[in-house]
Amino acid sequence: MFENLSERLERSFKILKGEGRITEINVAETMKDVRRALIEADVNYKVAKTFTDEVKQKALGQNVLTAVKPGQLMVKIVHDELARLMGGEAVKINLEGNPAIILMSGLQGSGKTTMSGKLAFQLKNKKFKKPLLVACDIYRPAAIDQLKVLGEQIDVPVYSEPDNKNAVEIALNAIKEARSHSNDVVIVDTAGRLAIDEEMMQEIAAIKEAIHPSETLFVVDAMTGQDAVNTAKEFNDRLDFDGVVLTKLDGDTRGGAALSIRTVVDKPIKYVGTGEKMEALDVFHPERMADRILGMGDIVSLVERAQEQFDEEEARKLQKKIQKNQFDFEDYLSQIRQIKKMGNIKDLASMIPGVGKAIKDIDIDENAFKGIEAIILSMTPKERKNPQILNQSRRMRIAKGSGTTIQEVNRMIKQFDQMRKMMKMVAGGGMKGMMGKMPKLPM
Repeated sequence: MFENLSERLERSFKILKGEGRITEINVAETMKDVRRALIEADVNYKVAKTFTDEVKQKALGQNVLTAVKPGQLMVKIVHDELARLMGGEAVKINLEGNPAIILMSGLQGSGKTTMSGKLAFQLKNKKFKKPLLVACDIYRPAAIDQLKVLGEQIDVPVYSEPDNKNAVEIALNAIKEARSHSNDVVIVDTAGRLAIDEEMMQEIAAIKEAIHPSETLFVVDAMTGQDAVNTAKEFNDRLDFDGVVLTKLDGDTRGGAALSIRTVVDKPIKYVGTGEKMEALDVFHPERMADRILGMGDIVSLVERAQEQFDEEEARKLQKKIQKNQFDFEDYLSQIRQIKKMGNIKDLASMIPGVGKAIKDIDIDENAFKGIEAIILSMTPKERKNPQILNQSRRMRIAKGSGTTIQEVNRMIKQFDQMRKMMKMVAGGGMKGMMGKMPKLPM
């Protein structure tokens, strides 16, 4: 995400490297390169020009402190302007109403139905709501079935009327159903089309008028670049939606939609989809996104994801086990599964400042944990609880059961033992104790 833009911006700032002060000449040269980088990232030309003009104006009006180099000051100004360009601060979803009604709109193939499921999952697990999904796509084959499958997956009820071809009626009946079953949020998944047409716009406008949603969201595929911005503008002119949801932001996207859409449509980006899993939906934070674009990482989002998956009480129990050197394979398996729930591993690593650039060309296998899980699951409960009993014959049985080699099993157990020793050092003597013993550890 934004990798090419990040690289280009970094190269642009190098123009100021070694300069003693900011001048009109070196700023103009830097901004010319920044504008080119933004346009290559598929940012709207007018947006890119306005952005660079404002940065230039602010840079020339700044007095460079002796402790701050011109390049560093320029990064700060660009960071602040990028955050402002994308909205400045996160905008919360409106959940007022009894029930709160969220109307989902967008073109076919934008990921609208999947996004409806992700939103229901997030509201249920983070906001402790009781959502109801509504299948109002009466045209696309298997659209109702898709929503039902997602509903079962996340344990959220789905309201549908397969034989009814009146989307307005279905939506109104669903709201009655929600009130009778104490569902406090209704998420209405509407029909998409391959292109904007009058019939589609009239139908979704009629649904909006009939149900008076608390929130109307426009779902758009970030990979379509400026097409996403143009489509959003046309939808907004007719529907006057409240916010944008960008899907597939984890894909090979140049980021132009995220940077342009707020300025062109004047509506906030509220959520971004960052993967295929139901958990892969993030509230959009412009400042954090600006951090990531400029290669500063996003440690706040990383900590938030970790907090969502790790239970404090469980963490305390685990710490006691580590201190007593009782950390076993059951605990190891539990930790692996919690890390996997946090999302794409490369995406998580890129949130650590300085790491994103270092791993951009490294292919991180998302199935890296599968072999470890297979080995642990091939152990008996007794073996998982007592790693010390894993003799050669047991290891050979585990290798056969997990479809791995004896060498892979031995390597995994050795790594587990090293990790357990290191964890005990940290728990016992803190970082000082661990650092004192580091030379004795194998590389």
